Amino acid sequence: MPFAARVGWFAGLTCLLVASSTLRAAEESFVAPAKRAEQGWLVHSVESPLQRGDTEIKVLLPEQGEKDARRRVLYVLPVEADNGTRWGSGLAEIQKHGLHNRFQLIVVAPTFSDLPWYADHPTLTKIRQEEYFLKVVVPFIDRTYPTLASAEGRWLLGFSKSGWGAWSLLLRQPDVFGKAAAWDAPMMMETPDRFGMKEIVGTQENFDRYRITNLLRSRADSLAGKSPRLILTGFGNFHGDHEKLHAWLDQQKIPHVYRDGPKREHAWGSGWLTEAVELLAK
Repeated sequence: MPFAARVGWFAGLTCLLVASSTLRAAEESFVAPAKRAEQGWLVHSVESPLQRGDTEIKVLLPEQGEKDARRRVLYVLPVEADNGTRWGSGLAEIQKHGLHNRFQLIVVAPTFSDLPWYADHPTLTKIRQEEYFLKVVVPFIDRTYPTLASAEGRWLLGFSKSGWGAWSLLLRQPDVFGKAAAWDAPMMMETPDRFGMKEIVGTQENFDRYRITNLLRSRADSLAGKSPRLILTGFGNFHGDHEKLHAWLDQQKIPHVYRDGPKREHAWGSGWLTEAVELLAK
């Protein structure tokens, strides 16, 4: 067999083995029955080979409406590892403002054992954040709760790292998620050298697979001429990134919803979240 053919065969075999290993890891994940937290939402403990430690899936159900009606799911993506609350709690803010009831949403807040950038490390099998979310969290929610199990029934919401994650997940998986809203996120990052990203993505080559502008270029034709699926609202620390991305999106004629401010504290509870959910629901 010629050398080039042997290289291609080996690369293909490696990809097949990695895919098989990931599928097996997802199948080996265990999600426990729900326990009710003192805040009122449900908590499922998770053991998965795709994460370095135990994680949780928190679920806030609407208190009104038909019990078994199929509902959209709002995934509120964390910005901290485990159950960190340095910047508050997205799920608590949703509950505080009654947005799960107002829009009849099943609200899901997963946790991650490492700093969440919603990417898979190229070599470390226990830092597979995208795979964990896609292969463990989303299927479990659709199996367990009365969801609209389609892209139109799944929304993503985040800020900072998780705003980046919301957009990258939608752009990489447009058939799985319908809309994504980001607030105050470093959308124009060109290298994984800030905010703990290098430890998650590993290499520049792997980062480029998740880089927002790269993904937008590859999806420009499929997004053009359709209702906006991407939402970019106000800012705290990343006004410059938002301005540049908005101008770039306009230049590329990619539909999106944009709000230039107001400036707020970089936190879940600074007042931006209700508008973001309202825009998702429009």
